[in-house]
Amino acid sequence: MRNVLIITYFFPPMPEIGGIRLRGLAKYLSECGWNPIILTPVLPGEPDSRFRVIQTPYDDVVGLWKKRMGLNTEKSLNAQLGVSRAKDRPSVIDRLVYFPYEIITYPDPMRGWYKHAIQAGDRLLQGEQIDAILSSSYPITCHLIAKTLAEKYQVPWIADLRDLWTQNPYSNHCAPRRFAEKRLELRTLEKANALVTVSRPLADDLGHLHTHKPVYVITNGFDLEDACFDPPELTDKFTITYTGVLYGGKRDPSMLFEALKNLIRDGVIDPERVEVRFFGSQDPWLFDEIKGAGLDGIVKVFGFVPRDQALLRQRESQLLLLLLWNNPQDKGVYTGKVFEYLAAGRPIIALGGPEESVVKDLLNETQAGHYISSLEDLEFVLSRYYSEYLRTGAIPRTKESAIMKYSHQEMAKKFADLLDKVQAEAPEHSAPVAARSDSGQKFTQ
Repeated sequence: MRNVLIITYFFPPMPEIGGIRLRGLAKYLSECGWNPIILTPVLPGEPDSRFRVIQTPYDDVVGLWKKRMGLNTEKSLNAQLGVSRAKDRPSVIDRLVYFPYEIITYPDPMRGWYKHAIQAGDRLLQGEQIDAILSSSYPITCHLIAKTLAEKYQVPWIADLRDLWTQNPYSNHCAPRRFAEKRLELRTLEKANALVTVSRPLADDLGHLHTHKPVYVITNGFDLEDACFDPPELTDKFTITYTGVLYGGKRDPSMLFEALKNLIRDGVIDPERVEVRFFGSQDPWLFDEIKGAGLDGIVKVFGFVPRDQALLRQRESQLLLLLLWNNPQDKGVYTGKVFEYLAAGRPIIALGGPEESVVKDLLNETQAGHYISSLEDLEFVLSRYYSEYLRTGAIPRTKESAIMKYSHQEMAKKFADLLDKVQAEAPEHSAPVAARSDSGQKFTQ
């Protein structure tokens, strides 16, 4: 069994979606001949005992800077100073106030983990045989740690970019930082043996920047343990369920509300037999939209529930609602929720996404639901599903065979194949470079 060091900032029990990818990878890699060792900051609870997890301290550089500036460490600069770099056109004052923050958080706010991770990595690699390193971002600091360790110990390294680095369309830094960060990305990732990202459009973008580096696509997926191939009893009503966070203007259910209002008005759907459930956000704007559509008795908002309860509510629903953001820059982005929904085995109604999207391709490929862009199409699909519900009492589930290629098990096999490849192509490990006193952070090298 060969050892792979996985460097990740997020790992369960941390709830972030990136941790779910890494947990699934760690869980099934051992079936493919690779023993995962996880390097991560201190977790907010005990990790799964099945995994070997090395936890390290972490320096909160942002909190320390705010404290030195006499600011509240728990509040944002916008809340305290009335400035924001998130505006379409930040003012000169906005940019000036945020400039120290840009420096402090270069290349990301988690940079305070670097020296602790290097120290832990040194101890591990000096004492044990590590056959490969895999780092996963965000944050970018994970790749900086991996580069340092891979070079020092001559270990092959795979960089997994769940989101792109300087090519991320939502990155909003000042010009000097953008210049420095692009230079840092090129110098860092050129040392990797292979690059991985989660979709073909993102891989194309990454390949255009790193022209001499192989780029592989390995999508996210779902855990077989979460898959519902033996579904529970479905709800009596024609139930449509959404689980997770809503973002006003980005994940908008108003088209669904309008479609239901129209279908109820036209007598197509009996309001006594339909129910829409939101488990997650309880934003005031959501209640306003529900009231404005006259659907108070139909749409119910329950707030956040534990993950196991959210999975159960998905599985017992007739339909699942997937809300996307209509931004062409999101065409290569899979929301983690789509894989969670695939595991639930219930048909998916996806609304609000761009015309071209990997989510659209996924739903078409798996026949797991509908990617809908118009009110007319949504009303047609809902009426068909409702007729099926009236006729049989249950809408058929997604075919198991169609979604299995998106399991974490299959994802781990792809990573294992790539690990095999880079290890086979790498030269034999040389002795580590002599211990250096300059183990601090040097992002510009």
